[in-house]
This record gives sequence, structure tokens and C-alpha cells, in this order.
Amino acid sequence: MLLILAPLLLDAQTPDLGWLVGEWCTEPKNGATTCETWKPMDKGKMHGVGTTRAGTFVKTNEAMTIIVNESGTVFHAEPAGQKPADFPMRKFDPAARSVVFEDATHDYPQRVRYWREGKR
Repeated sequence: MLLILAPLLLDAQTPDLGWLVGEWCTEPKNGATTCETWKPMDKGKMHGVGTTRAGTFVKTNEAMTIIVNESGTVFHAEPAGQKPADFPMRKFDPAARSVVFEDATHDYPQRVRYWREGKR
């Protein structure tokens, strides 16, 4: 009976991050633009890809996953050429459409924050 309830418990604990789905780009700075593309949550995982471009040249690529399981919600980053890193969710405000992931022991960054303001 516990196995039947486990998926229901996971769904109840899954934060609604649907507002993050889509492609988001920064304003160009020093000739470079960073864009992230996020897919909808599926079976406790939300996949994203981040790319920084300078013109047509790709400067960096990063695979990202937001993982929800019985231990909590974690932002998992796999930047190209670096070790993967996990950032546990520290704050979630569904009304403000805001989420903060932090790991104070990580060199850089120590905090990853997403928020939505209207259509931005």
C-alpha cells in the first residue's frame, strides 16, 4: 500500500514551476547573450539548457535539471568543463513566482534564483 501512495506524495510535494517553462534570454551585455530553455516538469524532473553566445560563437553550454524527490527539490547544474553541482531549494514563493536554490559551500555561484515578472 505504501508503494501506491508514494507517487501521490511526490506530486503533493512538487512545487509548481510551470511559470519557468519556455525560453528566457538576458539583454545583450558586452556582446554576449545568455538564454535558458526549460521543459515542463515530468515525473519529478524539469530539464533545462543554458547557452551563452557572442554573435554566432557559443561561449558556454550548461545542462540543468530541477529534481523533486522524497528528499526535497534540487537544482542540478552540469556546466561544460566543470564538475556538476547541486543546489537545494531554500525558498519557494508560488504567489511571487520565485524560487531560490543555495549551496553556501559551493565556490561560484552559491545561489541560483529564478523569478518571473509578468511576461519576463
